[in-house]
Amino acid sequence: MMNQKTPWERMEIIRRKERPTINDYIPLLFDEYFEMHGDRLFGDDCAITGGIASFKGRPVTVIAQVKGRNINENKACNFAMPHPEGYRKALRLARQAEKFHRPVLCFIDTPGAFCGVAAEERGQGEAIARNLFEFVGIKTPIISVVLGEGGSGGALALGVCDELAMLENALYSVISPRGCASILWKDASREKEAAEMLKITAEDLVGFGVVEAVIPEANGDAATGPEETAEQISQYLYKTIEKLSKIDIDLLLDSRYNKFRKIGVYSEG
Repeated sequence: MMNQKTPWERMEIIRRKERPTINDYIPLLFDEYFEMHGDRLFGDDCAITGGIASFKGRPVTVIAQVKGRNINENKACNFAMPHPEGYRKALRLARQAEKFHRPVLCFIDTPGAFCGVAAEERGQGEAIARNLFEFVGIKTPIISVVLGEGGSGGALALGVCDELAMLENALYSVISPRGCASILWKDASREKEAAEMLKITAEDLVGFGVVEAVIPEANGDAATGPEETAEQISQYLYKTIEKLSKIDIDLLLDSRYNKFRKIGVYSEG
């Protein structure tokens, strides 16, 4: 049974330094992982790792946002806030996966894209928008899993997929609770209240039809059992890859497009 933690309690869980990151999960999920670097336009971005892996005997492409466990690791990966070259690297690898008919597995864990001057000068908004546009039409199955934080467009750039899953304590939101409180009430200290209002938990988003699956964490907290949580992720990925690989690619693309067209649809009484 899923836990009944509040959104703010989950926010505290996913921001703890003990929480497993993609660097913990890659060796637990994949037999081999060959990392590839650079966007062929500007440089490499350590906030996004990507490459080819072997998953239960099947070649796949892995694209993941990287969080650190300490200050030095976080500085190296820019605190999981990708630059535009990171998103362009992700798109390059997705196109390569399409060419060789490899499923794409995306792992989301970011507070948001980096919003510094240099990133804006290199086209941060365009890079994110380009991923949203291109990923809809990539002719191979795409599965995304939110491991912890899924913040704003920085997360959505890897979230255009055929199926989206979240770990049970993960959050996925158009804006951080602190950012929401700062804009809505001009008071960042009300972020706990904002977290409750935003409806950003896995259960909330399954109810809205944004997310297809909630992946249980070991003992209700992945930090207590990374191996057990990785096994839950592995089972979900295997089942979903098998299912999506049997669908005609044109039908898969239509379904992917319609999945995102229906998000945000409302009716007036």
